[in-house]
Amino acid sequence: MKKIILLQLFSAANLIAIAQTNPAITSWLQNNTIMGRHYVTGNMTPIQDNVLANVQIVQYSANFAYATTNGIPAYISGPFRDGNPSQATDQNAIFKIPLTPVANTSGTFTATSGGNIGVFINGVAMFDYRDGVAWNTTTGALCGGPGNPQCPGGMGTTQAWNRDAIPAEMGGFDCAKAHPAIGNYHHHQNPSAFSLDINVLSDVCDSFPSDGLYVINSSQHSPLIGFAYDGYPVYGAYGYLNVDGTGGITRMNSSYQLRNITVRTHHADGTDVADGPAVGSTYFLGYFREDYEFIPTSPSTPDYLDEHNGRFCVTPEYPAGTYCYFATVDDNWNSAYPYLIGPTFYGVWANRKISIITESVTIYPPSTTGTAENYSDELILSIFPNPASDFVGVQMSGLLKENVRMELYDISGRLIQKSMLNQGSTISYFDTRTLYAGEYFVRIYTNSEVISKKLSVVK
Repeated sequence: MKKIILLQLFSAANLIAIAQTNPAITSWLQNNTIMGRHYVTGNMTPIQDNVLANVQIVQYSANFAYATTNGIPAYISGPFRDGNPSQATDQNAIFKIPLTPVANTSGTFTATSGGNIGVFINGVAMFDYRDGVAWNTTTGALCGGPGNPQCPGGMGTTQAWNRDAIPAEMGGFDCAKAHPAIGNYHHHQNPSAFSLDINVLSDVCDSFPSDGLYVINSSQHSPLIGFAYDGYPVYGAYGYLNVDGTGGITRMNSSYQLRNITVRTHHADGTDVADGPAVGSTYFLGYFREDYEFIPTSPSTPDYLDEHNGRFCVTPEYPAGTYCYFATVDDNWNSAYPYLIGPTFYGVWANRKISIITESVTIYPPSTTGTAENYSDELILSIFPNPASDFVGVQMSGLLKENVRMELYDISGRLIQKSMLNQGSTISYFDTRTLYAGEYFVRIYTNSEVISKKLSVVK
């Protein structure tokens, strides 16, 4: 009996040790207070949704982590200015992520597909490049998608020329570069705000706050932002230059590039396929996934990724190394194909979205004190505008893993306003319209420090 009890205690201790160290358990943004919100076109006042944001509960066994989520972000979703009638709605999902992913050594890699191919740490769905629309060589027009003719074999069927969602659907993405598909809110690309890119390609953030999951910081290793359906982690745009964690921080580069073609008659591997539309102003180079070709990397270019958009390397969460994907961007921070994962998975794939847990699990409790991030003054992206007259925004760089309290004080030390910057978002505001002109201070309270910034209000 003693041996059995000791064995049970040893197993429990092992599970606890796994939970404390495995990022597939510890990386989720857990929340049971913040509700989702959304914008609609023409209204800058967000509409409150009665649905909890981020991830509600994390559980784990010896082999898997389970994240229960509604699929709703803490940042405000919408508007979707292409006429998309859908809004982000409750997905009531459980994602089952292996604690020890397995490389696919079969010689045949699994292609990514339409719909969920992974999940972000806030519970939001991760999609690949496609939008389910392709070139119908029979009719000489696009097919698939709402309001379009069906492709042979049904909507979403892989065709010779498959449309890339990033350029084709940009007008319908919100400020965080996402949109819903029948309520399933998702990102095809790096989940940072359009307005923070060096070369801004969308004006949606001109009217609505520039929010997203995280803010790119070129001086730091990007955060772990999600997991692919093969179980391997997905990081933001920046990592260590060398796979052993040395060489400083650099932008991870896609090894895919646009082909030098003017007609669409063959794929990059030479396969003769049914002709697509000629390259031109309407169907420009990059409009279809097959407009890209993979250029293998060499040892002299360690910052270029493999055909799956990843590599094996050391990261902050995996000091012994792991295979991981990166959310690739170009030198202007605009999304770069294949964006997140693909067009094939590196590891053994499975459908990770389940409806019920069928094994004994342990709850991983959210931290009661939050994650002790060291934000410091230089990591505040901006307080803007400064001077301010109507509103002032505070935006944090990196990934916010805890709720951050913000307070506005006048020069005498009197508290004027309070605000909250929620985990998994990047921006919050103070209303300065009723304040007198003069000097004020913004104090930002994290669980590890207090940061104070001077603010001028003008009238």
